[in-house]
Amino acid sequence: MMTANESDNALVAAGLMKRYGPVPALAGVDLAVARAQTLAVMGPSGCGKSTLLHVLAGILVPDEGTVDFAGRSLTALSEAARSALRLSDFGFVFQDGQLLPELTNEENVALPLMMSGASKGEAVRRAHEWLGRFGLAGMESRRPGELSGGQAQRVAIARALVHGPSVVFADEPTGALDQATGREVMQILADASSQNGASLVMVTHDPSVAAWCQRTVTMSDGRIIADSAAGPTTPSAPAPGLAGYSTTDLSAMSAPVIGQTRPATMPPTTTQTPAAAPGATVAPTSWSFSGSFLPAENHRIAGVQPFAESRSVTGPANSRRTGSSRTEEALG
Repeated sequence: MMTANESDNALVAAGLMKRYGPVPALAGVDLAVARAQTLAVMGPSGCGKSTLLHVLAGILVPDEGTVDFAGRSLTALSEAARSALRLSDFGFVFQDGQLLPELTNEENVALPLMMSGASKGEAVRRAHEWLGRFGLAGMESRRPGELSGGQAQRVAIARALVHGPSVVFADEPTGALDQATGREVMQILADASSQNGASLVMVTHDPSVAAWCQRTVTMSDGRIIADSAAGPTTPSAPAPGLAGYSTTDLSAMSAPVIGQTRPATMPPTTTQTPAAAPGATVAPTSWSFSGSFLPAENHRIAGVQPFAESRSVTGPANSRRTGSSRTEEALG
């Protein structure tokens, strides 16, 4: 069995077993994820890769085995403690972003910081920095319904990284995007995670997406059947960045600021999410929330822990839908 080497590894899993009724989803998985390593988990549907990601993130508890993070056993922590750990040390990127539609880009990105106790001013300042880094400067006040698919996913990545997590978990982060946009998003996700010293654990069924990672493990029937510990690989058609382009260029072309130079002839991304309904927002005012900013049906996947008492945080203006008054839960 593996043992944790805190100086080298961010996560160490040993002997993981997880069953759903008589069906084994994990059948004795051992896996160590190095600090700042980008790791892709591949395999066919039903092989256990998403279950492995959720167990590594402390969302699910294995039937047998252990997961260690920073010298702590996740499997020995209470649900509330695991929830707090996810808020402080982990970041999450989902297939469709899971942005709150009634909040602006800056508010979606700032929320994890404010939930962790950062002031409104500091949270918004850092949100602006990350949005600018991903080519979204000038779009801070837009809402998810006003963005392309690639732009919305970049907001989601900024939200996952803004609080400086040690590990970022991504579940099919390009699954809802076209191929070109998916390449752009993967370059942002892999580059930004590595540059900020965060490990990336990503589930995908697409070899071209996995190729952005330094290491790939392949699963079948709840077991790891292949593990490539090769160095960084480069996709055959890498997604370029936008160094040297103007703000207008960046707004029109869905691509990252970081990375290589993008040809001026590359067309803008066409994948769109539905536009916000006319008249859905109120006049400038203050907004508040009490906890979670993810839809209720995704609480388990996101690692959301119900909060015992209401917590309110005031934020930037003009972001609450008319008639929206929800008792939410704290992201953890």
